[in-house]
Amino acid sequence: MTLIKSISGIRGTIGGEVGDNLTPIDAVIFASAYGMWIKQQRNKEHYRVVVGRDARISGEMIQNLVMNTLVGLGIHVIDLGLSTTPTVEIAVPMEHADGGIILTASHNPKQWNALKLLNAKGEFLSGAEGAKILEIAESNSMIFSDVDNLGKITKNQAYIDLHIDAVLNLELVNQKTIEEAGFKVVVDGVNSTGGIAIPLLLERLGVHVVKLYCEPTGHFPHNPEPLKEHLTDLSQAVVKEKADLGIVVDPDVDRLAFIDEKGEMFGEEYTLVACADYVLSKTPGNTVSNMSSTRALKDITEKHGGSYQASAVGEVNVVALMKETHAVIGGEGNGGIIYPESHYGRDALVGVALFLSLLAEKRMNVSALRASYPSYFMSKKKIELTPDLDVDAILKQMETKYAHETLTTIDGVKIDFANSWVHLRKSNTEPIIRVYTEAPTQQEADALADRIMDEIRSVS
Repeated sequence: MTLIKSISGIRGTIGGEVGDNLTPIDAVIFASAYGMWIKQQRNKEHYRVVVGRDARISGEMIQNLVMNTLVGLGIHVIDLGLSTTPTVEIAVPMEHADGGIILTASHNPKQWNALKLLNAKGEFLSGAEGAKILEIAESNSMIFSDVDNLGKITKNQAYIDLHIDAVLNLELVNQKTIEEAGFKVVVDGVNSTGGIAIPLLLERLGVHVVKLYCEPTGHFPHNPEPLKEHLTDLSQAVVKEKADLGIVVDPDVDRLAFIDEKGEMFGEEYTLVACADYVLSKTPGNTVSNMSSTRALKDITEKHGGSYQASAVGEVNVVALMKETHAVIGGEGNGGIIYPESHYGRDALVGVALFLSLLAEKRMNVSALRASYPSYFMSKKKIELTPDLDVDAILKQMETKYAHETLTTIDGVKIDFANSWVHLRKSNTEPIIRVYTEAPTQQEADALADRIMDEIRSVS
């Protein structure tokens, strides 16, 4: 069992011992530290925080603990109940709130949960802000309100609909063309809140929806990370239903992947590529993704006359570089779309609407669209960490070994070869080293990953 405290929040497995897992005590301590940080930002009479959760089995328990902790600090809570990460993000500024918390462990299995923390803009905290909250939590210096100054909880379950309204109002979302295309789509909601939000959006777009695992029970029917090996049922359903495509999201609906009409993966890396192709065709400009994302985005950006840059992994890093370079779209190769015209957060609802606008405009099937893009293949592997493994020393040794190649070390070690690359980094969300590679063929990408993993094991 595991508890991971980092500048991006607290994430762990439910149950077990305090300090070693995400127990009720740990949830209260961390929510208290966040509440204290909120009150330090501005001196005002009333503070407000938006709270929502995905459909994890532990979600209601953790949310009640978090909300009532904030109430004890004199902070008013807007309770969105079952929601999505991007929905909470847009709700924070709409509610003029001081921050937001999403209870979700993203793509992690059902035994995990986490507190994702937002600032008053509805964006993830900076490294310095996250470090301050960890400092408050460690100091145990929380001061709670007296009985006459407790906060209140107000329920508002309209925000998924308001989120959909905001998506449909985006200038580049071509609702009329999508309706005319008459798409049939199978949706895998992994029995979380994507099973609520994505079908509602599609129905508003005039799409015929076939639901697969769309009951928000929190009992994930397969590994919730939207990778090819986990999506056999969706692939089969698309073919059986003679659908135009399949859509799958992760439990908190900030990652998005597509299945083509043949039941084949469009490629989660190419979710951003396709959406960027559409946005850049209408509004030329710059793009940003993280260092672990495909080179295809750079190719597409330069084709449209824009400039591409890569950030360290992590949404907050992508957003910072997007703002710095005035990027018109960006995100992460894990299927995360960040479209500033909407908000600075990964948003699968925005991604679905942009992708369908592109598909309807081009009047081609999904496999043909995928074939129109530069073809790269990725391998995403991991090495489990053990207490005796010195990750920093391993990365330093790999850096030294490949000093003659093009290296980037702002986030782990990325080695750029002539026709391929490998990115090695310690995960922020799991006790693993991530080993990502990209090459002209899947065989080459897998072989490169295996070779690098063997080299790591030999030096560890």
